[in-house]
Amino acid sequence: MAALFVVFDHLGFSVLQHARADVYQWFDPGQFGVFVFFLVSGYIVPASLERKGSIRGFWVSRVFRLFPLYVFALLAAVALWKLHLGGISRTNYDGETSLLTHALMLSNVLGSHNAISVIWTLSYEMAFYLLLTALFVTGTHKRSSWYALGFAVAAVALGGLLPMQAISGGFLGTRLVAEIADLLVVAGVALAVTRFRLPKVFGAVLAAGTVLVLVLFNGSWVNPYEALTILALMFTGTMLYRAERGDFDKRKAVAVTVAVFALATAAGLWHPPAWDLSPAATRIAYDRQWVTSLLLAGATFAIGMACRNKKMPRIFAWLGLVSYSVYVLHPLLVSLYNHIPLTQHPHPFPEQLALAAAFLAVLLVCCWLSYRFIEAPMQRQGRRFAAWLEYWAGPDVIPGHHPRPADARQADARQAESVSRLPGGGPQPAPSR
Repeated sequence: MAALFVVFDHLGFSVLQHARADVYQWFDPGQFGVFVFFLVSGYIVPASLERKGSIRGFWVSRVFRLFPLYVFALLAAVALWKLHLGGISRTNYDGETSLLTHALMLSNVLGSHNAISVIWTLSYEMAFYLLLTALFVTGTHKRSSWYALGFAVAAVALGGLLPMQAISGGFLGTRLVAEIADLLVVAGVALAVTRFRLPKVFGAVLAAGTVLVLVLFNGSWVNPYEALTILALMFTGTMLYRAERGDFDKRKAVAVTVAVFALATAAGLWHPPAWDLSPAATRIAYDRQWVTSLLLAGATFAIGMACRNKKMPRIFAWLGLVSYSVYVLHPLLVSLYNHIPLTQHPHPFPEQLALAAAFLAVLLVCCWLSYRFIEAPMQRQGRRFAAWLEYWAGPDVIPGHHPRPADARQADARQAESVSRLPGGGPQPAPSR
């Protein structure tokens, strides 16, 4: 459902414009959607890592989970641009540099334009994965409350002071920065998935340190206080996961969550956006959108937590399966929609609703196909590849971590098998952003 809020945000430029303008007076649906994504990601990704008990298994899972559809979407965006049916945000000016900045999903912290508008969030998702890897390898991963508060405090104290594109915009240039950063991250992850503790720790810290420097000093398009808020929200989700498991006091978790949201709210109200607001988007309206989007995202996550042990309608489970496809592919369909002659002239409101419903139906069909033929098969291949690696290279156990017993893992397998009978087929992936 959060992904559908983002769809409404982007489709609203082409249809239901008046409804979008009215909503935007009080609330930013796109911002709300991504805040929910980051809270959920912070909650579920550490659970996935601990359940696997393996850094190597975690990264194989993430790569096979995210990159196949990501690459497909980028190729589709280039094809639409070649056919004059869409744009790739000026990334065609220097194709080799754009390839380097997009290769590891880090385009938004490498001083580059994003070929597809929504993939800016994947840069911060990847940053979280790398930070989490370093924390697990060094045995400091259970201090999530400190990290959440630390990033929230930094959002207030530094969110208006940190530069944007300071590294790639300097004498090094975007291409050289992308080459160095890609090399350091790949080398760091390669060392982190080995079985030996010293290179594992060195590699994880190297990759995490690289991406943290990029987030702090080289972000593009996203305000520094928003980038820090995103990290604070993800670690808040992790803290709540630990509180649910009994590893952290629940009353303290509630207090920390309230403090994080209060600090994040203050950061957005205090620091001005990095871009000039249009006359229609006054500072008062922007502040209102920030507050309502952030607080409603927190309320939505709280409702999800309250309902987490209840049986969900099958349609909700199905929407969860295709949500990553909905998020990544909908900008491409919006571009196609804008090139249909029927959509090029004004329509009365009932016809706009019909056009939006038709768009949504086509989008969901396309996303079911992409999940069925891209996501699910590649996730199965990822599990096979991870098993093959473990067989030939030996188990890669997180230091100080004890994997779940066999009977618990078998219970997980039985649950996944029952979910595989849902429309769309295939085993249930970890909940997507």
